[in-house]
Amino acid sequence: MSDMNELVQSYIAAWNETDATARRAALAEVFAEDGTYTDPLVAVRGRDGLDAAIAAVQGQFGGLVFALGGAVDAHHDTARFTWHLGPEGGEPVVVGFDVVVVGADGLIGQVLGFLDKVPAGV
Repeated sequence: MSDMNELVQSYIAAWNETDATARRAALAEVFAEDGTYTDPLVAVRGRDGLDAAIAAVQGQFGGLVFALGGAVDAHHDTARFTWHLGPEGGEPVVVGFDVVVVGADGLIGQVLGFLDKVPAGV
């Protein structure tokens, strides 16, 4: 994928995919096999690790969906964007900010996540 906005949209869609087989296929299209994902709650390497992290988030926040919180800001091989997790079309329960670095293969090789708004007890 050459368009960073499209890549980020597809990445967000993978976070919303609840079918495990379809989610792994979606991750294979956007996330490098040895990519890393790090946020304040988890640090994982590889698609299997990210898939497990997504499944855990879906288990904790069932029925909520991820959406971009604004425009994707990108230059060179790096992008940053805000995302929301909440009921579709409703007020977000969680708000975060991610920075992604894309490798020469066009896949996301690194995600650095930050949490700006989280519910109590998370």
